[in-house]
Amino acid sequence: MDASKRSQLIFPALLILMNVGASLVAFKAGDWRRGVYWITSALCLVVVAT
Repeated sequence: MDASKRSQLIFPALLILMNVGASLVAFKAGDWRRGVYWITSALCLVVVAT
């Protein structure tokens, strides 16, 4: 993978990590609907970013 492709994936990777983190916080708080929402959002970002 060349440097330009790697630099293009930094922002989506950060968004994916933040979404997964938000889902973990929601699941820990017992809010499963919001947890599923954030996991789904992370999965959509994975599909769009690749």
